[in-house]
Amino acid sequence: MIVITGIYYALGLAAAGAIVAWLAGPWFSTPLWLLAAFCLYFFRDPDREIPPGPVAVSPADGKVVAIKPEGPLNRISIFLNVFDVHVNRTPIGGTISKVQYQKGCFMVASKEECSTDNEQNVVTVQGDGTTVIFKQIAGLIARRIVFDKKVGDKVSTGERIGLIKFGSRMDILFGPEWEITVRPGMRVAAGSSIIARRKDRS
Repeated sequence: MIVITGIYYALGLAAAGAIVAWLAGPWFSTPLWLLAAFCLYFFRDPDREIPPGPVAVSPADGKVVAIKPEGPLNRISIFLNVFDVHVNRTPIGGTISKVQYQKGCFMVASKEECSTDNEQNVVTVQGDGTTVIFKQIAGLIARRIVFDKKVGDKVSTGERIGLIKFGSRMDILFGPEWEITVRPGMRVAAGSSIIARRKDRS
């Protein structure tokens, strides 16, 4: 499956390529055809098998670049490069209780300061006696964060909630009731990789 945005981009680039090929020849249109193909690849949206139980799944594909305390919470940071799937999913099921957009910079998303300084969308999900916060953080190339839900919406674990276009970052904040199950350097897949388990649930 492909996100509809990617289809629009690919069609626009393919049309531009056809015009350039007609005016200047096929060799000149090659970069546009390649970009159209890349857009279809970039905006892919594969189905994922959601694991059961009292777990939190990764909200994004990518590499775990940091696990650090942030006040009383523990933060997992995931970096998405331009070759990762960029469709985002909710780490736990529950109700979206808060959505806060924050303007900011567009530094390279692998940098630690991006967690606070970059443009981001901060989402709070409450469910089953716990609260989990995740941040969609724009990177150097990404200038467009998409969030398809609103406050009050109910979501299930691993449900699609939006995307960040091109290289970006995702931070997830967990309370003390969660045990982190990943470590820096690991690669995770949105919706299917378990990144934390509830300590108070069997």
